Amino acid sequence: MTEPRRQYDREFKIEAVKLADRGDNTIAQIARDLGINPNLIRRWKRQLTSQKANNNPAFAFPGKGHLNPHDDELRRLKKQVRDLTLQRDILKKALAIFSANPDQNDDL
Repeated sequence: MTEPRRQYDREFKIEAVKLADRGDNTIAQIARDLGINPNLIRRWKRQLTSQKANNNPAFAFPGKGHLNPHDDELRRLKKQVRDLTLQRDILKKALAIFSANPDQNDDL
């Protein structure tokens, strides 16, 4: 039976990255001391660096079910485009129905 996946809070991740950035020990040594895989520290460092490049280091680790503001806005805009496209298609169909030749409808 497998163990449940461990979850680390944002502060733990930031502190682990700070320890790695300080350079006193290797990432492997820091990972052993913290009881985690060295690849986790590398991934967290990459995530934090990418958010710093976007000027949003506060949103580096949003947590489960949360999006950073950029992704949240993108999701909202995609939904808005989907809704507007649906409305446009409905209006096109309605226009086609109402603009049909009335003489053709009398024959029915």
